[in-house]
Amino acid sequence: MADVLEITDQNFETEIINADKPALVDFWAPWCGPCKMMHPVIEGLSDEMAGKAVVARCNVDENPELAGRFGVTAIPTIVFFKGGQETDKVIGVCQPDELRKRLEA
Repeated sequence: MADVLEITDQNFETEIINADKPALVDFWAPWCGPCKMMHPVIEGLSDEMAGKAVVARCNVDENPELAGRFGVTAIPTIVFFKGGQETDKVIGVCQPDELRKRLEA
């Protein structure tokens, strides 16, 4: 089982911007019910995409600067990156197939 990478203000550049694979970052908070609903979806996608993409999550309470940088005003917000650039964004609960499709695009 692949672990979901925990992203912080400190490791974001290294793990996401400099990644040689597409990346997905789930911006969440522990008190958010819909975020908790997305955890198994994100974990399953991490397993499925191991070696093909970076699947990560970022706690907005612990990393407010990073959340602000990407305009996260509602959670969960899932931001997609390719070549260090933001390519797409989904706000709210989303089905695994939709996330996979956006990550592979």
